Amino acid sequence: MSDEQMTSIDDYDPETEERDDAIIGKALRWSLLVFAIFGSLAGVALYVLTRPAPPPPIKETELATVQIRKAPQVQLPNIPFTDVTEEAGILFRHENGARGKKLLPETMGGGGAFFDFDGDGDQDLLLVNGQQWPWDHSPEQAERATLALYKNDGSGKFEDVTKDSGLDISLYGMGAAVGDYDRDGRVDVFVSAVGSNRLFHNEGAGKFRDVTQSAGVGGAANEWSSSCGWFDFDNDGDLDLFVCNYVKWSREYDESQGFQLTGGGRAYGRPQNFEGTFPYLYRNEGNGSFTEVAEPAGLHIRNPATNVPMAKSLGVTFADFDADGRIDIIVANDTVQNLLFHNQGNGSFADVGALSGVAFDMNGNARGAMGIDAARFRDNDAIGIAIGNFSNEMTALYVSHGAQMQFMDEAISTGLGPNTRLELTFGVFYFDCDLDGRLDLFAANGHLEEDINRVQPSQHYAQPPQLFWNCGSQADTEFLPVPVEKCGTDLLQPMVGRGSAYADIDGDGDLDVLVLSSGQTPHLLRNDQQLGHHWIRLQLKGTTSNLDAIGAWVEVHTKHGILRRQVMPTRSYLSQSELPVTVGLGSVNSIEQVVIRWPDGSTQELERIGIDELTVIEQPKEQLASVPPTNS
Repeated sequence: MSDEQMTSIDDYDPETEERDDAIIGKALRWSLLVFAIFGSLAGVALYVLTRPAPPPPIKETELATVQIRKAPQVQLPNIPFTDVTEEAGILFRHENGARGKKLLPETMGGGGAFFDFDGDGDQDLLLVNGQQWPWDHSPEQAERATLALYKNDGSGKFEDVTKDSGLDISLYGMGAAVGDYDRDGRVDVFVSAVGSNRLFHNEGAGKFRDVTQSAGVGGAANEWSSSCGWFDFDNDGDLDLFVCNYVKWSREYDESQGFQLTGGGRAYGRPQNFEGTFPYLYRNEGNGSFTEVAEPAGLHIRNPATNVPMAKSLGVTFADFDADGRIDIIVANDTVQNLLFHNQGNGSFADVGALSGVAFDMNGNARGAMGIDAARFRDNDAIGIAIGNFSNEMTALYVSHGAQMQFMDEAISTGLGPNTRLELTFGVFYFDCDLDGRLDLFAANGHLEEDINRVQPSQHYAQPPQLFWNCGSQADTEFLPVPVEKCGTDLLQPMVGRGSAYADIDGDGDLDVLVLSSGQTPHLLRNDQQLGHHWIRLQLKGTTSNLDAIGAWVEVHTKHGILRRQVMPTRSYLSQSELPVTVGLGSVNSIEQVVIRWPDGSTQELERIGIDELTVIEQPKEQLASVPPTNS
């Protein structure tokens, strides 16, 4: 061992070594503590950076008050109707040919028309009948079913004058249109049918002559025509004729389909299973003959996907919807879109139904549309188009806003929709049932299937009609259903309602109601209201316009505003109401002015009109039309 080695060993100090070890241990412990602190801080930082966002604080706010819609606080008037069918001498029963085979036409009839066929100033009555099917020689029908013509004695009593009138003919009739097409002062009759249609010229003295062939309006023998009406589409002063056609139908095709009710048994077919058709438009040539011009007039509407005829038409009415001086056509179609034909003024029409908002319901669906009417039911220029639809579909109420042919369905907001959802509605029309100056709405209801209640407990074959009282646009709900305690039990008796019409049958100023049926007797309901309201009745006679003044508008100016009514017998379903215009005045006992806007565009102003009476007004010949006639 060297001296240096000996010196190192000698210099070793155990205390020093122990002290150094303590220092190292302490330093290690501090290092571990520092690492632990930094690790904890890193973990905290990592948690802060990656933790989920806390939920937003719950902020309690006061809930808004829920507005509960209540029935308007209005007092419904007493408007009793009395069934006077037998008392009035109406002993008619509709024949629909139903003998168990369940052919679709058996569900649809029938119609009728109020008109003054003998020119004595009161409203007579035509009832359209069906017939026993030619192949069904049932002994149940001892007598041949025919049309029925009843003469009114002026007091609401009717005499059956059908025999030897020329109208005692048998056909499977559907609807009627009445109008003086040849301007001889006598009202003529057109009858639509399953098969050939018929036109009867009024010869006077209660006699009618069949002029179908010479006039050229019979149509095709295999067509099924429904609602029809006279109007002057070309403003040449004579009446043209529009005829709805329903579906392509034949007995063989109908029976081959095997339609079945749920639970068994044959059912009536659905319109979806039958092809659509085109309507007829007959232009009056002024010499007793007509030319069918529907196709060149733009009325042949085809399904854009299949190119087959689209329309399945059941109801029609006419009005100048955009105030351009030309009358337009609106057609209610069954299970396909409704059509609104805008008169172009050159002999043609353009369908604007979809663009104007009347083709479908609010969800874009077509409905099972039947009857139709159009009127200015508010105290402004808005026109409301009411269309009766199938069961579980509300009655439509398309209301225009301005003169731009834009409509919105206001059935729900007016209260009409919810009260018509269950019913299957055919004939609908506006009329002022209580003479208060506001147009009310009537609906004839009835199902197609006798056994429908077995399949759908909410439905019945016979259904009560409905009367909706117009309580004014200022109320929360405009149309209120009139309950039995206000209108009587007779009006609301369940029946298989189809066509419907109105007229003042007894000359007392208020409007009485006729409801037609399928396979049953009609109901003639006399209006027995005693509210003391005033009224005027105006019967217009055209000179340069068509003689019946069909399409004219009457404006009655009173201290409370302007009441507007149209001369339009074609309304409802398969039916015609009277030509005279009744305007209720309520408590108003004088009028300031009456303005008549004739179909040819001329205007006539009158200031002296008798209250509570009928006034006959003839169009002045010297007045010039503000809108010149358009010729096709």
